[in-house]
Amino acid sequence: MSAYLDHAATSPVRPEVADVVARHLGDVGNAASLHGSGRRARRIVEESRELIAHHVGARPGEVVFTSGGTEADNLALKGAWWATRHAAPAPRRVLVSAVEHHAVLDPASWLERCEGALVEPLPVDRDGVVDEAAFAEAVAGGGVAAASVMWANNEVGAVQPVARLASLARRHGVGLHSDAVQALAHLPVDFTASGLDAMTLSAHKVGGPHGVGALVVRREAHLSPLLHGGGQERDLRSGTVPVPLVAGFAAAVEAAVTTRELESARLATLRDDLVSGVRAQVPDVVLNAEGAPRLPGVAHLSFPGCEGDSLLMLLDAAGVECSTGSACSAGVPEASHVLLAMGRTEAEARSGLRFSLGHTSTAADVAALAGAIGAAVERGRAAGSLRQVG
Repeated sequence: MSAYLDHAATSPVRPEVADVVARHLGDVGNAASLHGSGRRARRIVEESRELIAHHVGARPGEVVFTSGGTEADNLALKGAWWATRHAAPAPRRVLVSAVEHHAVLDPASWLERCEGALVEPLPVDRDGVVDEAAFAEAVAGGGVAAASVMWANNEVGAVQPVARLASLARRHGVGLHSDAVQALAHLPVDFTASGLDAMTLSAHKVGGPHGVGALVVRREAHLSPLLHGGGQERDLRSGTVPVPLVAGFAAAVEAAVTTRELESARLATLRDDLVSGVRAQVPDVVLNAEGAPRLPGVAHLSFPGCEGDSLLMLLDAAGVECSTGSACSAGVPEASHVLLAMGRTEAEARSGLRFSLGHTSTAADVAALAGAIGAAVERGRAAGSLRQVG
């Protein structure tokens, strides 16, 4: 069996979650129907909503179910833009950190191309943390329709000071959105205390099913919907609510949050062991974001002289599964935009691999990487040298 070190891409479904989803797959009833079966389905949805809200410090009515994190991010940015476009004068600026997931960067780019938005990337330091002074200056400039800074980076694991940023934004009447899909399983997440206007969650990042997530939205926030139809989910997200997936989502959030303190400590120890094991075999390896607060289960390492894609395949052949960064851009031969924003060179940005741990990770997985990495790097560097000669 392979050593699975790619939990940041997707975390295996927890057994108790699979049981919940299977139990409700045979249920009859649309949660929007008024008859008995519909009311039973609705009760499951609302109980799931209440459970998720409880565990993320939100009111139940603030949890809007979506098909996943990408849809939630799109709703947050495009919804905020469209909600303000009839204002006089209409805000045109969209602020996003330079290290956002493509689920935020690409909607922002679309708004720039198709809607005339002025997208402004917010700079980060060499550890991937947003420059608070630059952020403060940006929100003070006026005319901001949408702003987004992720809670924790999906590639290097750097944790952002979202509560401080939200406070800075609010002083200038700007609502801040944060993609928190990587944070929920590993960090205390309290929506109300954070001061955010919107927050993205995804089930499959916490051991839940694919195909369901949520945008947590303050009642006072103004968003226009992406989808129109039946008016479900506060008329912000029309479409039949997938009852089994929502129930599984709630079960996954409860399992992740109730075990988080002990699990985060366990994963931090495994992560440090992983880094030590790799350094013992590859002394010149670079740990990215080493000086920042980081997720306990993420280690992003750069291997000088190697191409990350090639090294990934060599490790895969040795039974170790990892990633070069975001799974959503896997297969695209581009340097990591996150590392480039952190000031790395093109070669450095191409040499990185992300190892991410989760609820199924064990010391044996870490040992498997330590046993395979030396030979893989040696072969990767040899191949790189041959390409240069050629």
